Amino acid sequence: MANASPVTTDPGAAHVVEGPADVKPPPSVARRLGIGFWLSIGWLLIVIVLALIAPLITLEPGEARADPDRSVFSLAHPDDTAVGGRLEAPSSELWFGADNTGRDVLSLTIWGSRISLLVGFLAIVIGFLVGGSLGIAAGYFRGLFDKVVSFVFTTLLSFPALILAILITTLLGRTVFWISVSLGVLAIAPVGRLARAQTLVYAERDFVTAARILGAKDSRIVLKELLPNVVIPMSALALLGMGIAIVAEGTLAFLGISAADGLSWGKQIFESGSNARTLQDGPHAALFPIGVVFLTVLALNFAGDRLREVFDAKELAF
Repeated sequence: MANASPVTTDPGAAHVVEGPADVKPPPSVARRLGIGFWLSIGWLLIVIVLALIAPLITLEPGEARADPDRSVFSLAHPDDTAVGGRLEAPSSELWFGADNTGRDVLSLTIWGSRISLLVGFLAIVIGFLVGGSLGIAAGYFRGLFDKVVSFVFTTLLSFPALILAILITTLLGRTVFWISVSLGVLAIAPVGRLARAQTLVYAERDFVTAARILGAKDSRIVLKELLPNVVIPMSALALLGMGIAIVAEGTLAFLGISAADGLSWGKQIFESGSNARTLQDGPHAALFPIGVVFLTVLALNFAGDRLREVFDAKELAF
């Protein structure tokens, strides 16, 4: 018989308990967001930086025609015609080609981003300031005020969004500000309802109850206790809302009621793609700005969706 292994019976012997395997710390927020999120943010930064520096790298009208050997880091003026041939194909001189009047499509796309991004940003800011404030106040104070605000939100959601935007823009004017206001009004009800729902959840938490017991004023509870907790998950929706506003501005441009002054992505696509003959002869004039809009809205939606998942925010729909 094989000898059995000796068993230690010494009570003084050390008792070693095997612990679980090494527990890895949870991944950081940056790693949880993933590489796709950071690629999206990188694209958005490129678009935003180009929109901001466009006036600095744009030549004076006529200067591009007079200097065909200009630097690749300079843009032809967006109103400068005959920079290239009619519907000239993309080349090393004209990266995005030329439109039906010979304008540089790349210059038009970069300048168009200024209005489109500005409208999207202002619209979501208006929606968050007005809708968020009303939603937080309704969720905290409740009672009659909550019923009135909820009725206003329901009424706004009852209007067809496109018709409401057309009505506001037609009555108030086709400026960048009023177009942003019209799209911001569409964001008030969805954002407000989300703010109200988040406030109802956090208003019952122990830290809010403790603040009430200690005699804190309502204004302090809302600003110091509720607002930071409500804004964090709601901020993840800003990117999603901005993407929706950019698409909505393009829709208004197709209907001919976008900004009267200046160029936006929607107006550029409409001018290049509304004519079937032009679209057949030079599809690049419309496809390049469409591609930029697609990538920008995709980046906004993807980044916003990743933030929504990480911070467990609700979906936003206009």
